[in-house]
Amino acid sequence: MHELGLRRLACLKQQAVTVRYKDISFNEELRCDVLVEGCLLIEIKSVQEVHPIHKAQLLSYMKLLDVPVGLVINFHEMKLVDGVHRMMLPGANRVE
Repeated sequence: MHELGLRRLACLKQQAVTVRYKDISFNEELRCDVLVEGCLLIEIKSVQEVHPIHKAQLLSYMKLLDVPVGLVINFHEMKLVDGVHRMMLPGANRVE
């Protein structure tokens, strides 16, 4: 968070996720790890292996917050680059 702030990027940590369904909306106990500039969601892990459930969690948060790009970053790797998984919402890169 400090490094992002030094680069003058707006970021929020532990942002509450609002669930909207048809004509109702409510806050859930869901909290994403880091939201950068409202367009990048970062889910931080320190696990032996990133499983599909971790990516599904990130994708769910991305959909609920309408964030086009997300990263799962696993700090349990010898080289950090091996622990970075990028995801995009379907249709996020289309031009209207």
